[in-house]
Amino acid sequence: MTTTRPTIHQHPLAYLVGLEGVALMRAFAGEHDRAFVEARLADVRALLDAADRFGDGYDVPPITATEGYRHWAPRYDGPNGFWGMEEPLVRPLMEGLPRGVAIDAACGTGRHTGWLVEQGHDVLGVDSSPDMLEIARAKVPGARFTEGDLHDLPVPDGSADLVLVTLALCHVRDLGPVLAELARVLRPGGHLVVSDTRGYFTGSPLYPLVEGADGEFGYIPNWFHATSEYLRAALPVGLAPRFCREYAGGGADDAVEGPEYTAAPDAGTGAFDPHADLGPEDPTRPPTIWELMPWVPAAAGAAYAGTPSLIVWDFEKE
Repeated sequence: MTTTRPTIHQHPLAYLVGLEGVALMRAFAGEHDRAFVEARLADVRALLDAADRFGDGYDVPPITATEGYRHWAPRYDGPNGFWGMEEPLVRPLMEGLPRGVAIDAACGTGRHTGWLVEQGHDVLGVDSSPDMLEIARAKVPGARFTEGDLHDLPVPDGSADLVLVTLALCHVRDLGPVLAELARVLRPGGHLVVSDTRGYFTGSPLYPLVEGADGEFGYIPNWFHATSEYLRAALPVGLAPRFCREYAGGGADDAVEGPEYTAAPDAGTGAFDPHADLGPEDPTRPPTIWELMPWVPAAAGAAYAGTPSLIVWDFEKE
């Protein structure tokens, strides 16, 4: 079923003031001292005084994931620091599994597909983006590839020993039908290995990704899924969790065990400098949050300190 998404309004000043607000909330909880609070309030005043620098904001229309990935495909492989974090966390979960039929669902450009082939699996890569698949076929001649959707994999029931889904369930609003489909194609005793991002906008289940769209720009809808959502979707279809961990920052040493987070030290004074030569890479399109964070480094560091950026699962089909 196709759902019409609304056009969203993204204003750089709103994001920056929002970061300051999250940092202040954490300070209110006791993570930072009085000097930090006073510095953040001074930042807010300076940001509002410099409001003209940020323009009127951007109205961003929705685009499909297929449209977005058509433009992203040529540069999808990097450099991307997230891969260096995610791959060492996901691949050890599969190293001890028996070799068999593996499905790399939402395989993208085949970054995991090639590794599965090297491990001795008979691999099928599935993706909804023809542009990503074109790159994957050239990179991994030892695998088979086909176009398909996570809701309807072109694979017989009970035919796979391993299904891998990395950084793709964020594109799915309701996990239930997708995990049921992934369970359908697994043999009893087969494993479903998942990695997924945890969102970037504190307090919202949404995190749009802005990407090019035929000379314009648009956003790909994405959703943050609570840990309980995965379980509610997995358990009724016979997927038993064998491993789950959330990670913050650079890898396993940054694992988040439960609700406690460790606040990172402030980045120097980290104050907003209204005279700094900072600005978006392309002023015709909304700046990414990575472009905006350096404007208020102390607030950004405090707002995101210790929060998980990745969740990793290993489910076994009962």
